[in-house]
Amino acid sequence: MVSFRERHGLFLRPRLKRLQEMQGEIYRQLLMLIPDHAVHHDSFQSIVPGSPLLRMDILERHPYTRFLRLTYQFEKDQQQEISPDAHIRMYQDARLAEVTSFDPEQGFKRLAHPWYPHYQLFQRTWRQNLVLDKWLGYLLQQGHSVVTMQPASDKIGAKQARPVAVTG
Repeated sequence: MVSFRERHGLFLRPRLKRLQEMQGEIYRQLLMLIPDHAVHHDSFQSIVPGSPLLRMDILERHPYTRFLRLTYQFEKDQQQEISPDAHIRMYQDARLAEVTSFDPEQGFKRLAHPWYPHYQLFQRTWRQNLVLDKWLGYLLQQGHSVVTMQPASDKIGAKQARPVAVTG
């Protein structure tokens, strides 16, 4: 497993310092997936035997941040389905990355507000980032890497794409 965190980190109580360490780990794992030619392309795919098609779109680029979408793409009954649908913000200057949502409708929504209970927001952030950390470790174990991540011809579609027309 590709992990820079301590072995029993999953059982520790969530604390801000541990969350930042996990976000640093997520950033390092993402660097193992994002190819150097990501500057010139917005959509990528990675094909590894025994693993579903991994798709990645770069949604936004700013001088110090990037906003990504990472998902598996499945073929089911001549339709394309995606799951999980992770929206990730990378802070290049701080070398941290965090998941903002696993739902396309909430990818850009602001979840924090002064009136929201801060402990519940922290718990939600902790759980989401823990899931992303484990999934990225799994992807790297499967063999996905900067080598397998190649430019794709199209962007990731909606939750369920339209059926593919069969001509014959």
